[in-house]
Amino acid sequence: MAKVDSALAPVADAIEGFVLRGGKRLRPAFGYWGFRGAGGHDSDQVVTALAALELVQASALIHDDLIDRSDTRRGEPAVHRRFAGRHRDHGWSGDADGFGDSAAVLLGDLCLVWSDELLHAGGLDPEALFRARPVFDEMRTEVTIGQYLDVLTQVTGNTSIERAGKVARLKSAKYTVERPLLLGAALAAAPEPVAAAYSSYGLPLGEAFQLRDDMLGVFGDPALTGKPAGDDLREGKRTFLVAAAFEAADEPGRADLQQLLGAPDLDAAGITRLREVIVLSGAAERTERRITALLDLALSAIDAAPIEVEARDALIDLAHAATTRTD
Repeated sequence: MAKVDSALAPVADAIEGFVLRGGKRLRPAFGYWGFRGAGGHDSDQVVTALAALELVQASALIHDDLIDRSDTRRGEPAVHRRFAGRHRDHGWSGDADGFGDSAAVLLGDLCLVWSDELLHAGGLDPEALFRARPVFDEMRTEVTIGQYLDVLTQVTGNTSIERAGKVARLKSAKYTVERPLLLGAALAAAPEPVAAAYSSYGLPLGEAFQLRDDMLGVFGDPALTGKPAGDDLREGKRTFLVAAAFEAADEPGRADLQQLLGAPDLDAAGITRLREVIVLSGAAERTERRITALLDLALSAIDAAPIEVEARDALIDLAHAATTRTD
């Protein structure tokens, strides 16, 4: 990029910082242990190919922050805010926020392009790439349409458990756990029983991961999450947690949910009230119970999976890490 134009250096710096700063690296970790569990042997080529998952994640997060108008990510300004600030600092002409939005769209797209390049340029055997490509493509399609359904759910005010579950499965469960596992399995030419076991483990675990994310979006500590307190409430996210609250809250509680959720001027008092409604309705407790039940399903599935012992132990550890995290 520097050879093209020196003005692109801040773009390269922003992407490098975004990808390398923070993050849990869960997707490549699931991909790697999916590969190893299916009998694959460690190599730089496999690690490089699976690192493509981090660039897909970077693309998704940059675009997600823009869609949600989030101010921060991992304790730093979101990419669209960063480039809007750069516009203001330099006194450039035009709309600073519009420039920041445009930059975020393009940087997110660039990460997606680079994810393709990294997958193909890592030196993997062409046959392995041929097996992995459909999984990689389907994963990127699923997370994108899941994101659209999430946006649609917010504007239509859909508060059903069914829709919340579908969004969670597409946007997180399959994308975070199942597809990375199946990508690793494809790279290792895993037999069908291994792939089936990975799905039986990955789908419930991925949903539990998303439910934990939903809890943190409402009750998380900003010092740990890197995002403002109650950010999901301010954005009006129709998560399982919120859907469960709508389903079980009393009439005043449901009215407050309807009025305050997603309000652009939602203040600290409003966030406190929404948290109170969610807790009193039993939705928070119900979500915690579901996380536990889903984790148990995942652990039972991986315990019975016909995979290497070292990989099984690693996937058990990853399951606990994904569902008990605080950030």
